[in-house]
Amino acid sequence: MPARRDFKRKGVGLRPYRKLYLIAAEGEKTEVQYFQKFNNRLSTVHIQFLKSKGKSAPPQLLKRLIRHIDEAGLKDTDEVWIVIDKDAWSDDQINALFDWSSKESNRGLALSNPKFEYWLLLHFEDGMGVNSSRHCTERLRRHLPSYGKNIDTVSFTNDQINDAIRRAQLHDTPPCEDWPRSPGCTTVYRLVKNLIT
Repeated sequence: MPARRDFKRKGVGLRPYRKLYLIAAEGEKTEVQYFQKFNNRLSTVHIQFLKSKGKSAPPQLLKRLIRHIDEAGLKDTDEVWIVIDKDAWSDDQINALFDWSSKESNRGLALSNPKFEYWLLLHFEDGMGVNSSRHCTERLRRHLPSYGKNIDTVSFTNDQINDAIRRAQLHDTPPCEDWPRSPGCTTVYRLVKNLIT
């Protein structure tokens, strides 16, 4: 029996399509809280997170993401992003994520070196001289003294987000072709630019 089709008059009770961004993040708290701030009923995008379930190593993250994409049936206009830190992962592990993300135009890899908190730091300052995870956290705590992986109560202004994008682009000049290899660089700005345009 053919599937039932519902026909509706144009302009009556229809909501505009909200582009889906599926984000598979290494972290389950900070990254989710940050990107959730772009997810509201009035936005033109909808952000969905793939939970890491305690298995955040790049091969595990990619395996779960591929399985989810196969089951979800995403539209060509939707985007899939992997958000990960450089931290302890090997170049080979990250290269595998980049290779997968570069095979389709609606996929992306947003990597922060040394970690996601570097992207947050750029909302407040230029982030020059950050060379380790510990140093990154210390600098971020100058602006968010009680920071401890929780940014649920932090509100970033549009100006701060735009400043972070501008600063990240300056650090990524010329733009890296794969992922940031040295500390003090992030490509998270590429995802955020897509979310706000």
